[in-house]
Amino acid sequence: MMKINIYYGGRGLIDDPTLFVINKMQEVLEELRVKVERFNLHELKNGITALPQSLKEADGIILATTVEWFGIGGYMQQFLDSCWLYGDKEKIGSIYMCPIVMSTTYGEREGKLNLTSAWEILGGRPCSGICGYIADASLMEENREYIALIEKKAENMYRTVNQKIVSLPASNQAIRQMVSKTQIDLTPQESEQLSQYASDDKYVQRQKEDIQELTSLFRDMLNNGETEESGEIITQLEQHFKPQAGFRGSYRFVINGKKRNLVIKAENADLQCFFGAIENADVELQLERNTLDEILNGRMTFQRAFMSGEMKMKGDFKALRTLDQIFVF
Repeated sequence: MMKINIYYGGRGLIDDPTLFVINKMQEVLEELRVKVERFNLHELKNGITALPQSLKEADGIILATTVEWFGIGGYMQQFLDSCWLYGDKEKIGSIYMCPIVMSTTYGEREGKLNLTSAWEILGGRPCSGICGYIADASLMEENREYIALIEKKAENMYRTVNQKIVSLPASNQAIRQMVSKTQIDLTPQESEQLSQYASDDKYVQRQKEDIQELTSLFRDMLNNGETEESGEIITQLEQHFKPQAGFRGSYRFVINGKKRNLVIKAENADLQCFFGAIENADVELQLERNTLDEILNGRMTFQRAFMSGEMKMKGDFKALRTLDQIFVF
């Protein structure tokens, strides 16, 4: 039994002339014992990416849309995009397509041509379609000539699909061959899975949550690594602290590659070392992590690091010289 799918890309308005055309064509096709299934894209907008899988059992399709201001509309364009990304190109190559574009403004011919060209690029077989400018849908219902024309088009489509009428190749096929070289070839099963996942809002939301969880996990791992490293630095400073009577000073170390600054506050025998912020430090020092390691391991002094240019400073020079007195490595 022949099966024809109708994909309607309009907004479903009562006075949409496209609805009258596809209703009439569906009546004729069903009288010819054709199984007809309609898909209203405006009602299935959250699952359009899965609709190319509905082409598998179809012998022919009708792409019907309405030009209300410019072009074939977003729903129909989204469906065609999904056919290109997720559709089975081998199956599409055997499907006949009849374009129906009615306009309440200007552009019905261009819309029909766009549908035909898109289907040819996908590899499908276009049939003769219908396009027209109808300002008032009620005029079509009262015009027997219009109705006879629509019925004739439905009969022609039935005849074309039933007899599998051959058409000459179009240059759009060459475009498909060139463009598809950049695409990843997917099997029909992979395409079906991908399209189902892309249209599953719960699956997409779950994937986003998993990504956020992994991001948080890796961030915590990095932070933990940095915390352990920071703890080692503070431990070494505390172990090698030599209090100086009457001395009071504060230091801010800007270590390249670390998110937080090393802060040292010394007052007599009281020492505070932590990674954080301090507003008014007596001395600000900027250095690389390996330079700080050299100092902590006793292979270099703070004064020598500054004199060699491996450490930059601004603030009180006397407080800088005192660093080598209160920390002896």
